[in-house]
Amino acid sequence: MPMPPARLNPSWIARTNLSGSIAAVLSSVVVAACSACEARAPLAGVNAASQWFWGRRAKRHVGPSWRYTAVGYLVHHFSSLLWAGIYEAWCLRRPAPARVSAARAATVAMAACAVDYTITPPRFRPGFERHISRTSIAAVYVAFGVGLFAGAAARRRHVR
Repeated sequence: MPMPPARLNPSWIARTNLSGSIAAVLSSVVVAACSACEARAPLAGVNAASQWFWGRRAKRHVGPSWRYTAVGYLVHHFSSLLWAGIYEAWCLRRPAPARVSAARAATVAMAACAVDYTITPPRFRPGFERHISRTSIAAVYVAFGVGLFAGAAARRRHVR
């Protein structure tokens, strides 16, 4: 007898979309702020993520454009959803109090940074490292972790 197709947990999908979207927006704001301060071009860091599609030209483009800015943000957003999916699967598998969820969000953010800057091929890295310092990159990943946890915290408040 054939096995029924596997189904994704709708709760996991909704949770991933919420926490991943908050994390993507928050970390993008930090990328833009750091890019504005350090490169004097707020969108340079956001544009750089579009190197997945446009190569090195994306890292050099500093102004707003559909080709670089929109695509760069979308790449970042979808990458954020991937990491949020890992975070949410962990939280669903082993529910825990808020402080443990915060530690998990920090762990996932650190793992994302480590993977992004060690095993990921250069073309598929975030790209904003060309425009902002290591300290600012750390701030971006802190914001990312805060965004993951904010999604979980918002759910907790909504459920009560």
